[in-house]
Amino acid sequence: MSKFRLAPTAALVGCIVLAACATTTTSPTASATPPVTKSEVAPLPPGLDPFAAPTPFPSTYQPLPSVPTAIINADILTPEAAEIPRGTVVMSGGKILAAGADVAAPAGARIIDAHGRVVTPGIIDPHSHLGVYASPGVAALSDGNEATDPNTAQVWAEHSVWPQDPGFAHALAGGVTTLEILPGSANLFGGRSVVVKNVAATTVQAMKFPGAPYDLKMACGENPKRVYGDKGRFPSTEMGNVAGYRAAWIRAREYLHKWDDYRAKAAKGEKADPPSRDLQLDTLAGVLRGEIRIQNHCYRSDEMAQMIDIAHEFGFHIAAFHHASESYKIADLLRREGICSVTWAEWYGFKMEAFDGIEENAAMLQRAGACVTLSSDDANLIQHLNVEAALAMAAGNRAGLAITRPEAIGWITLNPAKALGIADKTGSLAAGKMADVVIWSADPFSVYAVPDQVFIDGGLAWDAHDRAYQPRSDFLLGQPAAEGAR
Repeated sequence: MSKFRLAPTAALVGCIVLAACATTTTSPTASATPPVTKSEVAPLPPGLDPFAAPTPFPSTYQPLPSVPTAIINADILTPEAAEIPRGTVVMSGGKILAAGADVAAPAGARIIDAHGRVVTPGIIDPHSHLGVYASPGVAALSDGNEATDPNTAQVWAEHSVWPQDPGFAHALAGGVTTLEILPGSANLFGGRSVVVKNVAATTVQAMKFPGAPYDLKMACGENPKRVYGDKGRFPSTEMGNVAGYRAAWIRAREYLHKWDDYRAKAAKGEKADPPSRDLQLDTLAGVLRGEIRIQNHCYRSDEMAQMIDIAHEFGFHIAAFHHASESYKIADLLRREGICSVTWAEWYGFKMEAFDGIEENAAMLQRAGACVTLSSDDANLIQHLNVEAALAMAAGNRAGLAITRPEAIGWITLNPAKALGIADKTGSLAAGKMADVVIWSADPFSVYAVPDQVFIDGGLAWDAHDRAYQPRSDFLLGQPAAEGAR
């Protein structure tokens, strides 16, 4: 044993030598051993990581050419303020610079004298099927419902949009500057929507609203149970609908958990195999991650309440209920939940779930403090959404609800922008927003009013008196019956 012991002096020397070694090892001038790092994880091959490229079909939208413009002597009707007689709206660089009574036209700006006319924000339709149910209405252009399975969350409406649909120009002539194109309501999960600027284009990417979030179309009620019940398939009842939603969200939660677990292991340098990518679950997981919003076709108030419970169960939020004929019955609940209602003025009673629709629906929601907007769901109605707002306002005022004109114009401008998550960009004449503007020939709540001029991002997109600014689909070119058509 003694031969392994050091004498006191030897031990001290050993300690000094060891200390010196330690000092030498940590010296910045010495060659040091590189620190141990966690192993690098190679990125997945393109297309296999669902969250690496959340927008694989990016917008290529370019604003129309524009020059600084001042619209003077206009009666200004916007949802965020009282009406302004003989006011001025200034646009420059594609944005609203100012709108008000004491706004001066900048030097060098193009001047448009709108004396006797009304200026509003551009109309926004939050529920359209233009492009996916294009005109003419033939089977070859019926691309809005992938009615082959109750859950088709994997499909995207933009992959069906035909930019040559003549309906886009007809809507533009009605003052519509932005619209959300949705898949149909045959399925529990119908697929993703797309928000577009209403400009003439040859590709849908050139129409896509920059930065607009994606929405997932869901449907409750009669449509899915009828479509699949008639085929002898699940679901065929309301309870089958609800079971189908919940089962899908469970799968989506599990899918998201697998990806989260994979990323956590990869971040620590641990060996991990990525889950197999699933396009259907990509969309549902995007909702759970807060990246994709829900637009829910739903007529009855009891079904809306059930959908809210499902949203609470799985931790997502419903942006809006569409058609929403019975929203007035649960206005307080919708206000508390921050859910918009996308409805009509007079469409009701055409099937059982629409039986309790009333003309005062929009006005009652407005007075309850809930978000409400009007929409078309129709290639003809989209040309007359200003009249739809007038009808809904008149019904509310007959009922003593005292709906103001700024509130009513908000139903087709600012409120739909809120429902689509783009209210910070458009929907009013506030400074800094997109210069989406309509100059009306008369009071826009008159059945005789038509847009004289429509601006999108400050560029002239439509002029009722100049055929050079009346875009027409290539489909119509050379067709005599279409000559002169508005």
